[in-house]
Amino acid sequence: MTTRFRITLAIMLATALPALAQNFPAKPVRVIIAFPPGSATDIIGRVITQKVGEQWGQNVLADNRGGAGGSIASAIAAKSAPDGYTLIINSLAHAVNPSMFAKLPYDTARDFDDIMPLVGQPTVLVVRSDSRFASINAFIAEGKSHFGKITFAFAGLGSGTHLGLEKLKLSSRIDVTAVSYKGSGEVIVDVMGGRVDTYLAPISAAMSYIRGNRLRALAVTTKKRTSQLPDTPTMVEAGLPGFDFSIWFGLWAPAGVPAPIVSKISSDFTRAIDDPGVRDKLVALGNEPISMKPQEFRKFVRQEIGEYARMFKAAGIKPQ
Repeated sequence: MTTRFRITLAIMLATALPALAQNFPAKPVRVIIAFPPGSATDIIGRVITQKVGEQWGQNVLADNRGGAGGSIASAIAAKSAPDGYTLIINSLAHAVNPSMFAKLPYDTARDFDDIMPLVGQPTVLVVRSDSRFASINAFIAEGKSHFGKITFAFAGLGSGTHLGLEKLKLSSRIDVTAVSYKGSGEVIVDVMGGRVDTYLAPISAAMSYIRGNRLRALAVTTKKRTSQLPDTPTMVEAGLPGFDFSIWFGLWAPAGVPAPIVSKISSDFTRAIDDPGVRDKLVALGNEPISMKPQEFRKFVRQEIGEYARMFKAAGIKPQ
C-alpha cells in the first residue's frame, strides 16, 4: 500500500464517517430493555425512547428481554451488529453482573460501547409508620448494639436494594438479619404489616406510601437531600461520611460502533431527556437525569464494576 493510497483512504474515511452519522438513523432502531415490562428500566426506557423516535422520525422499537439480572439482554446486545441500530438500556446490573455471575457469555468491559447514563434513582430507608425507629440515628444505634435483631428486606440477590443494604452494613458497621423477596411490592406490604422491620426502597416505589403516612422515611442514600423528600435527612447527616448510593440506568451499544454515530446517539438521547415534558415525567417517577459524555461514562462504569467487586468480596457473596 503506497503512502498516497493511505492518505487518500484516510481522507475518504474522515469524510465518510461524519456523513454516515448525519444520515443516522436511516431505518428503525431496536432498543433492547434488560428487564421485563413494568420494571423501572422498562418505564424509564420507554419514556425516553418515545421522544428519541419522534426526533429521529424513525421507529424506535423497545424489545424487552428480561431474565438473569439483565445478562440475557446483554448477551443478545453484545452479539449484535455494531452499527448503532441495536442499543441496550440496562440498570447498574450491567456493572454488578461480573461479580454476580461466575461466568457470563460476554465480556462487560470489552464487548460494549458505553454511550451515556440516563437517570439515577435514590433509595430511601423506610419503616412502618409506627415503628420503634423514630430516626436514622436510632436505627443505626440498635443495629450496632443488637446484632441481627433488625430484620432488613431486599428485593432479590444482586438487586439495587440488596447492594444498597450491603453498602449500608459496611459503612455503618451494623449487622441485620437480611430477608430476600422477589420484588419491591411484596417487601413494602410486609414492612407495613410489621413482618419485616425495614427496607431500602427505590424512592419511586415508596413515595405514595410515605405521603399516605403508611411508611416512615428515615434517610435517603444520596449525598444531598432529594427534592421528593426535602425533610428527610441523608446517610451523611446520620454520620456516614461520603455515603452515596443510587440505582442508575444507562445506554450501551455493541462494541465497535463508529465514534460519530456514538456521539450522535448520545447527543440525541440527551436532547430527549432535556425535553421539559420528558424530564417532568422522569422526575415525577423519582428519577434524576445524569449528564456524562461517552468517555466519562466509560470511566464511571469501570469504577462501578470495581466497586461492586470489592463490595461482594467484603460481604462474602459468592458468584452464582
